[in-house]
Amino acid sequence: MDHKKTFPQQKNHLHPRNRHRSRYDFDALTGHCPALAPFVKPNAWGDISVDFADPAAVKMLNKALLLHYYGIEHWDIPANYLCPPIPGRADYIHYLADLLADSNGGEIPRGKNIAILDVGVGASCIYPIIGQHEYGWRFTGSENDKISLNSAKMLVEMNPTLRNSVRLRHQKQNDAIFDNIIGIAERFDATLCNPPFHGSAEEARASTRLKLHKLGKGEVADTPVQNFGGKNNELWCEGGELAFVSKMVQESVGKGKNCLWFTSLISKHTTLAPLQEALKLADAYDVRIVDMAQGQKISRFIAWTFQNAEQQAQWAAERWQKPE
Repeated sequence: MDHKKTFPQQKNHLHPRNRHRSRYDFDALTGHCPALAPFVKPNAWGDISVDFADPAAVKMLNKALLLHYYGIEHWDIPANYLCPPIPGRADYIHYLADLLADSNGGEIPRGKNIAILDVGVGASCIYPIIGQHEYGWRFTGSENDKISLNSAKMLVEMNPTLRNSVRLRHQKQNDAIFDNIIGIAERFDATLCNPPFHGSAEEARASTRLKLHKLGKGEVADTPVQNFGGKNNELWCEGGELAFVSKMVQESVGKGKNCLWFTSLISKHTTLAPLQEALKLADAYDVRIVDMAQGQKISRFIAWTFQNAEQQAQWAAERWQKPE
């Protein structure tokens, strides 16, 4: 296809190592994934793109991106489950790598010695896919939804690069996060999480209506189809992200020697102050807010550790600075 590109070619707001800083190369993507071609067409501004309000188009774009950039030949998710925007997910991984580098003399720790816990790995298994490919990290994914867990297991089994790098665990206690997942003597270099941001189903629907409106769909129905999907437990919980991450902070206190850095995405700026206060009361040694700009949305994650500088250096020396 001979597509004229009349729009800026760089997304300078993404992390410098993010593979998705350039505009989508639909020639290359459809070459790897011909099934994407029917979804590629001029948008309302005359640029070649896909309809991001169409769940089928978004899902097929993800398949093409994961095949082209990450070598994932088999990827799918159950109907109506969260279909993650890949550039933003990649940003979290790259900024997490920078955070670990800060504890390692500025050098990003790479390879299977690096153990990452993905809280709520989801049906898409997206963070392990990106983190394994970019840095060779080993992942443990926890999940309380059995359908999501089975989907992630199938993806790991069907893609050879994931089989020896990703293990999955069922969180059988719905109100627990680290409890029942992290073993007494187990060590993780970092945790990451995409928490349920909203406090109710209606709040989640309102957010989706706003997204569709920004995509040029005008007024939409009360219960719109979600372009990126998402089941209730993926999108909302009682108390929203503040309650969820506060619980994470509470459980992390007893796991301070099991994990170097605890992190979680935060959607709302107003969530930060109460979390910072909770972490102060929990006696966290270091708390950081890492800002990320993803598309039209400003995002960030919060990170905390209970280990001081000397302990961090010892952690790096024992775990990262030895042959795999």
